[in-house]
Amino acid sequence: MTSTIPAFPSRGPSDHSVRDQIVEAATEHFGHYGYEKTTVSDLAKAIGFSKAYIYKFFGSKQAIGEMICSNRLAMIMAVVDQAISTAPSPSEKLRRLFRALAEAGSELFFHDRKLYDIAAVAGRDNWPSAAAHGERLHLLIKQILLEGRETGEFERKTPLDEASLAIYLVMRPYINPVQLQYNLDTASVASELLPALILRSLAP
Repeated sequence: MTSTIPAFPSRGPSDHSVRDQIVEAATEHFGHYGYEKTTVSDLAKAIGFSKAYIYKFFGSKQAIGEMICSNRLAMIMAVVDQAISTAPSPSEKLRRLFRALAEAGSELFFHDRKLYDIAAVAGRDNWPSAAAHGERLHLLIKQILLEGRETGEFERKTPLDEASLAIYLVMRPYINPVQLQYNLDTASVASELLPALILRSLAP
């Protein structure tokens, strides 16, 4: 049973600074040793804080991991938002969405392997940060489909929820960290071929 990020009351600037310091140090420490092999006691020693002091700000190791995971997923979504912001059509938005997600995930895997592992744990255990990321992607796909239907670019017969979920499920092996690590060798070609197949199915 996983825990969620605890709600904290409003804190002063010094407390916020300490929280940021813990997250920054944890990011570095998890990145070196890995998330699952690190305990809060290990982290406390590395940072120079007491274990009890860390628990003053974060109720569990997962809560720290959640913050790091949320930061990384926000970076990926920023890449996605930038990629689709200038797309000239809904079809091109879908192409760029798939490509940006596959490339961002692959880059995190190859260049930040230990932190990628946190994202994989989050996906495996369905952390709130990972679940929210999936929901946001599903909503983005639905918005692109709506736009395409309004412009006459996409068919309207298939129920919107059904179509958007199907597209999300097709993309999932290349955007979910747990699955992507086993599909890295096909991610590049998949990011070109699968959107093309999806778009043919969406033609009116």
